[in-house]
Amino acid sequence: MSGSAVDVRRAGERFYTRLGWLDSRHSFSFGSHFDPANTGHGLLVVSNDDRVRAGTGFRTHPHQDMEIVTWVLDGELEHKDSDGHSGVIYPGLAQRMSAGTGIWHSEMNPRRDADVHFVQMWVLPDTERVRPGYEQLDLNAQLASGTLVPVASGRGDAAAISIRQTGAALWAGRLGPGTAVAVPDAPFVHLFVARGGAELEGAGSLAEGDAVRLTRAGGRRLVADAVKGAEVLIWETT
Repeated sequence: MSGSAVDVRRAGERFYTRLGWLDSRHSFSFGSHFDPANTGHGLLVVSNDDRVRAGTGFRTHPHQDMEIVTWVLDGELEHKDSDGHSGVIYPGLAQRMSAGTGIWHSEMNPRRDADVHFVQMWVLPDTERVRPGYEQLDLNAQLASGTLVPVASGRGDAAAISIRQTGAALWAGRLGPGTAVAVPDAPFVHLFVARGGAELEGAGSLAEGDAVRLTRAGGRRLVADAVKGAEVLIWETT
């Protein structure tokens, strides 16, 4: 396909921020880490793989004009914001915050005995200066099917939560050993292996923390590791 590309990014190649309370690996430029050639893929501009120590976290800080989706892998993350929303995010709970005209929020690990491990992803909105919003929904029953589940979308897809971007959708899958799925076909696809491992057609073996950036590369077959299986997060955008 003309102009197509398959770009494998290994876990160890990501930008890395380490603080006393935080280990964060960034798929794209973030904070003090800046590479003009790595500022996003399609409409996805942040994908941070974070581990936050027990009893600590991101204290109240602002956001504006961004669709922010958080996916917890282990532990719990407590959200509070200036619009009065609060809740504890746990594995399998899809959560979205639309920053819009501006919102302040905190993300803290309420546990005293365990870290929280989560992936936070930011997508550019298709309309700016809108009223901030918040949405969450438990997807554990759907994830038990072992297939790809529509998590967040601005175009329908029967997704659990909506985002203000008609050109983007997020899929998640908890794939059992040897399970095969079809990766969505879109102009830009970002596949992140959050757990386990997998084999992607045309890209080879992928380990935990690896990602693949597909550009006009067509739909491809993904097979979860024969022993460990895989948990994957897949964005498709225009």
